[in-house]
Amino acid sequence: MTEAAPVPEARRSAWAMYTLLSVMFINIIGFGIVVPLLPFYGASFHAAPWQIALIFSAYPIGTFFGEPFWGRLSDRVGRKPILVFTVLANCVCYGALAFAPSIWFAFFIRLAGGMAAGNGSVVQGYIADVTPIEERAGRMARLGAAYNIGFILGPFVGGMLAKPSVGPIGFQIPLLAASALAGLSALGIALVVRESRVRRPADPNPPSPWAMVGYAARHPVIGPLMLLTFAVGFAFTGIESVFGLWAHHRYAWQPREVGLCFGIAGLIASPTQFFITGSLSRRFGEARMLAIGMAGTVIAMALQPFGDGGWVTYALMAMTALSSSVAFPNAGAMMSRAIDEHNQGQIAGLNNAAGAFARVVGPQAASFFFSAVNVNGPYWLGAAIVAPAIWLAIAAGRAVDRQARA
Repeated sequence: MTEAAPVPEARRSAWAMYTLLSVMFINIIGFGIVVPLLPFYGASFHAAPWQIALIFSAYPIGTFFGEPFWGRLSDRVGRKPILVFTVLANCVCYGALAFAPSIWFAFFIRLAGGMAAGNGSVVQGYIADVTPIEERAGRMARLGAAYNIGFILGPFVGGMLAKPSVGPIGFQIPLLAASALAGLSALGIALVVRESRVRRPADPNPPSPWAMVGYAARHPVIGPLMLLTFAVGFAFTGIESVFGLWAHHRYAWQPREVGLCFGIAGLIASPTQFFITGSLSRRFGEARMLAIGMAGTVIAMALQPFGDGGWVTYALMAMTALSSSVAFPNAGAMMSRAIDEHNQGQIAGLNNAAGAFARVVGPQAASFFFSAVNVNGPYWLGAAIVAPAIWLAIAAGRAVDRQARA
């Protein structure tokens, strides 16, 4: 087994953490290249809307199983080897997706890629290992900023490189670029990032995964935050999965415009996460900022159908990203306070699995509303699902306060 490094060693590992952020930034560029292309990629196989939604769902299905598995394993064997292996596996999956002969091959490749990419809990565990409690919201925010900056460049690069007019082969160049970037990320982790945990004797009676699920569900902090993660993941991924089709239907947008919209949203949100979120959390409290972020998300989703395909649409997408940028780092920081140091990866993995499950069902629900109810239906549904998360944030914050006073 492993345990968190002593505080002096953890502080000496801070540079390793920032190196990890930089290489994960490279990795998320690869992911961002693919996201806005998938609706058009699926359509190039003459796939039905439900099949395109299934391609989106394949990735989070794999992530659902990967997050708790990799998180639990990293608590035992260390963070670094798991990160190297999973990012390298994603490199292989991106390359294989470029040459998928059919929509069903693409589905299974995305499934395997999602399993490999379920390493967010490992990254969060690493940050918890090397960061004092009072600084975790700020550093979780910087992790989010690294991801958002990756999304600035990723969708833009993917949109520029894709050639939908020539069929599936038109998506090979951006997919191979994503594969190369993931490979570089794995190499960077292997060469530069230091392990954040040291060995300790194995626990002769470790809790079973199901026991940890029950513990997390009953916990007054972790339980509400897991429900919040599910609600927001359901709404966000549903909208994300149909955004390209929705924008094409409403405004005749192509991958270029879709990628630009994602890029602008990330450009707005990233500086906020990197420079502002941590100070806001310290001043106003993590729970309050989480609730404010959820409220902003509800407003932006509800108003998006009234966009004009111009600056209003871009602004509302940016507002959605900005709201999440001040929200989710606080959720991660609050959860890390409630978890003992030996189970950071496992509990973070369960929370991320809740989000992954939401990303399985969210695209299916959004596809149904888009096709059978109204093209704007995914936005109405998303706002209704996220609204209760405001209360969940407040409930979790009150539980954190009670624990602090106990």
